[in-house]
Formats: sequence, structure tokens, C-alpha cells
Amino acid sequence: MTMWTRIKAFFSDSETIFWARLQAGIGVIATIVTYVDPQVLSPVIPGEWFPWFLVVNGVLTEFLRRRRAEDL
Repeated sequence: MTMWTRIKAFFSDSETIFWARLQAGIGVIATIVTYVDPQVLSPVIPGEWFPWFLVVNGVLTEFLRRRRAEDL
């Protein structure tokens, strides 16, 4: 079994599952970093850009979900 086949199997051949697990992993890392030093992540996404980040994240998530949906 090739490495790419294993990676696809881990995510059940779903981009949506990949995106969700990526977000969860980034969230865990960000939480740990924030507990160690809260000032590390403050300049990463400035406050005025955060709402746009959420909108883009939501649109990308919806796109990935609908890409595979047969009934939509």
C-alpha cells in the first residue's frame, strides 16, 4: 500500500474530513501555544481580519462538503 493510499484512507477519501481534522489539529496546537505564551498568536490574525477569516473558512468548508454530496 502506498503512502498516498494510506493518507486517503485515514481521511476516508473525504476532503471535508481532512479539513475538519486539520482545523482540529491547528486548534490543539494554538491552544497549547496560547497557554505557554499568550502573546505568540496575537499578531497572527489581527482583529480586523478575523471576521473575514471566519467567512472564508465557512465558505471553504461548505464547498468541500457540497463537492461530494450527491443530493445537493
